[in-house]
Amino acid sequence: MAVALGALIVLSAASALIGWRWTRPSRNPRATPLRHPGFWLLVVGAAIYLNQVLCTIYLVRVHHGDPEFIARFLPSGWFALADDNLAMRWLAEVWPQPELLSWTLLRVPALLELPFVLLAYLTICRWFGAEVFDRAAVWPVAVSWTATFCLIEWSLANPYTFQDIALRVVSGLVTPWLVGRLTAGERQRVRSTADLALFAVSASALGVLVLVVYDTALLYNLAHVGDALPIAAAATGALVVARVLARWSPTQAGPGITAVSASLGWFLVFFFAPALPIRYGLSFGTPMLSAVAGLVIIAAAVVCGVHETARGSAVPWRAWGAELVLAVALGAAAAVAAFAVASGYPESRLLAAAGAFFALVIVVCGLLDRVLKAR
Repeated sequence: MAVALGALIVLSAASALIGWRWTRPSRNPRATPLRHPGFWLLVVGAAIYLNQVLCTIYLVRVHHGDPEFIARFLPSGWFALADDNLAMRWLAEVWPQPELLSWTLLRVPALLELPFVLLAYLTICRWFGAEVFDRAAVWPVAVSWTATFCLIEWSLANPYTFQDIALRVVSGLVTPWLVGRLTAGERQRVRSTADLALFAVSASALGVLVLVVYDTALLYNLAHVGDALPIAAAATGALVVARVLARWSPTQAGPGITAVSASLGWFLVFFFAPALPIRYGLSFGTPMLSAVAGLVIIAAAVVCGVHETARGSAVPWRAWGAELVLAVALGAAAAVAAFAVASGYPESRLLAAAGAFFALVIVVCGLLDRVLKAR
């Protein structure tokens, strides 16, 4: 498992750093709801919750609300069923032929998980700008993420493992073909301090919502919905406000913020394919390799971002290079502190660390750009 994950980390990171050069702009940049990844993210998310409701009906009627027959194959933290909910009980009682819903257990999520996370990442890329969306190659990502999901399935062997793997392979072939029909829109890359801050809020809020879906639906914990609702409502509110304000945010910025924006854009491109192998490498035997791969990707993104900014800026890079180094150092310290303080799933801690890092980098670069401009 660790060897296979390590190979995936190396190959996916290498493909991301090299393969973006062969991506092509979308053929139809006209923005329509049916070509926006965010629209289909909502559709897939709704399908995931519908499946969990049907699975609860199946477990209540066929297995008398006891999921132990399958839960014993999986880690702790799964199957907090909402079987004491009156509406769920009533629905379970009136549902005809509940045994036909057996496929809702593990199999349907195996089909839907890849499009869900892929669409979430592409939505973030589209918010950042059409250029980044176009550079995000989905086929290498689908191969990398599908292989990772299959390895995790194999490590959690259960009676449905072979069916789940087959469905994940099908999803890995169909999803990138369908996602390739989505378009980048016409939004320019985020550039100003305000625009970067709004993007960070948007991405963090969507990350929180994705984690809520994972906990309450993909881990069969519908009983957690009540506790998660305030968090989901706050994240949704922050997301809506940030996306509305992003339509009117200024576009001009100093060289420090410009370099941060360019570097972040390249990071989104480079991190796409190895994101899932790196995340699971932290938990399945290759934490050092995951850390090194992450640092290499960050370094490559910063080099590309600084080079791009230096070519287009009238201010010599020496004047703002120290500013960027200081901002990154302070951001890294904030990320380590946030990761240490945060609790919950590993994804929650990583999201807290990423949010702290970018928040501090944006604030520091924004302030130092003002100082540099005043000189």
